[in-house]
Amino acid sequence: MQSGRDGAQDPGRLRPPGLGLLLAEARGLFELNASLLLSPLLMRAPGGDGHPVLALPGFLASDLSMAPMRRYLSELGYEAHAWRMGRNLGGLERMREALRRRLAEIHAASGRRVSLIGWSLGGVYARDLALWAPEKVRYVVMLGSPFANDVRATNATRLYEALSGERVEDYAEAREAIAGELPVPATSIYSRADGVVNWRTCLLRPSDRAENIEVHLASHIGLGVNPAVLWAVADRLAQPEGEFWPFDRAGPFAIAYAPPERAVSA
Repeated sequence: MQSGRDGAQDPGRLRPPGLGLLLAEARGLFELNASLLLSPLLMRAPGGDGHPVLALPGFLASDLSMAPMRRYLSELGYEAHAWRMGRNLGGLERMREALRRRLAEIHAASGRRVSLIGWSLGGVYARDLALWAPEKVRYVVMLGSPFANDVRATNATRLYEALSGERVEDYAEAREAIAGELPVPATSIYSRADGVVNWRTCLLRPSDRAENIEVHLASHIGLGVNPAVLWAVADRLAQPEGEFWPFDRAGPFAIAYAPPERAVSA
């Protein structure tokens, strides 16, 4: 977050990740390679029931960034869909109608509720869609999505505003709703080592159908390909429709997950 137009820092507001974490984002390539090497292990995750899943890319990314996630979920038995809107140049208001049409199209074609996986800004879109049409949405998974607290606390805020034509301060009512409780089950997956988004902006309020999962040392650009993240996504989507239970951090990637109580500590 930039503290203000004059550059003065408000001590009560969150800051974006520092330069060291931002430069360390290059490790995302190693996370992708780790998933490729561990693919036989990843395929032991619970299988899908064939319901549709819509993958929403992050800011400046395209469907290509979510291709590994979609392929993995397809192999597990889900009907994985791309968003088909080109590169994500931002704009919650600008993209809202197209996103709603895409969700409605998938829902109508399948006759089933759609799970949403949103990476970074894509997760903000996913929350907005769930608020708009909970009868069409089955589950929401966010990967490093800055939807809560001070959402300016990212290293992409100024670029987002320049390219989208929208200021983060605009649409306060919509932002407040997106930061609140969703009418469908939701999981936020994040990392304290995120070099783009302050991890505190990714925390939802835990409830009987909402949880946070922290993955140790994951990068922001690697969240969609990190093996521990892929496993957690598969586990969450495998829950029967209408049911929810907390993520079991045991299993082949147990060492990668922080205990749940750590999500509320600073």
